[in-house]
Amino acid sequence: MELAQQFNATWGLARISHAKPNDTTYLYDSSAGSGTCVSTDSLSSYVIDTGIDITHPEFQGRASFLADYSGEDTSIDGDGHGTHVAGIIGSATWGVAKNTILFAVRVLDSSGFGETSGVLAGMQFVINDAKQRQEKGQCPSGVVANMSLGGEKLQSINDAAAAIVAAGIFLGVAAGNDATPVDYWSPSSEPSVCTVGATAANDTLIEWSNYGPLVDILAPGVDITSTFPGGRIRTYSGTSMAAPHVVGLAAYMLGLGAPLGGLCETLAAQATKGTIDENTLPKGTQNLLAFNGADASRLYGRRRIRV
Repeated sequence: MELAQQFNATWGLARISHAKPNDTTYLYDSSAGSGTCVSTDSLSSYVIDTGIDITHPEFQGRASFLADYSGEDTSIDGDGHGTHVAGIIGSATWGVAKNTILFAVRVLDSSGFGETSGVLAGMQFVINDAKQRQEKGQCPSGVVANMSLGGEKLQSINDAAAAIVAAGIFLGVAAGNDATPVDYWSPSSEPSVCTVGATAANDTLIEWSNYGPLVDILAPGVDITSTFPGGRIRTYSGTSMAAPHVVGLAAYMLGLGAPLGGLCETLAAQATKGTIDENTLPKGTQNLLAFNGADASRLYGRRRIRV
């Protein structure tokens, strides 16, 4: 293991690797995200979304298209949302876990919309595919999945999300952008998933983030730069951007040997506590900001890796 230092990182990457704000470097273990799927020494991250531009150079050949349940019968990310999310999880420059394998499971169409039936089919696909890979000896460190999508509360969606978790897959989901309790939305209201709210660079909960006791952890979600189809980058805001910070962090931690069981609770225990302005936190929302556990003091006496 060796601590790497990425200079001029996005504020989100910098924030999850420092206990205090206003830094511009991302500190992380250089093995971030290794050990999980596709081969016997790698880890996989399923992105249940609009797809991924797998040709984007930032993915370095680590992204693959697996399935389309959007109804459009295409592997192309015509919206860009999924590519942006995937970049936060594991792209070379903008990603948290820079070694993870990325799998596109397309359940939303080129307008960013999807039918419940398609979303449910994509979720079941992830369960089946991960099981098959693990039976072949792949994914030795574990599997993570991201759902930066949601809608009005549906028990069928929550049950499917719970089934993903029960299958031994870490599932991070966006809390939603409705400025309401997550209790009214799916899959964010499912207690067994890891639900993520969004913060701004000034350490406040952004006013449109959903909230409440079912939000497990907070992460950067405002003005986040990441990958976009066509080899481009874009800057977006939303809990859709917060969730992949945590899913990337889950992949990062699994790559370092963290146990899969109770990983959301582990991330919450490791989080920076009390740093978000309490005046912006609705009652019952936990003051826990995602943190990768990097310690700047470890840089001294070790070789620094410039990224």
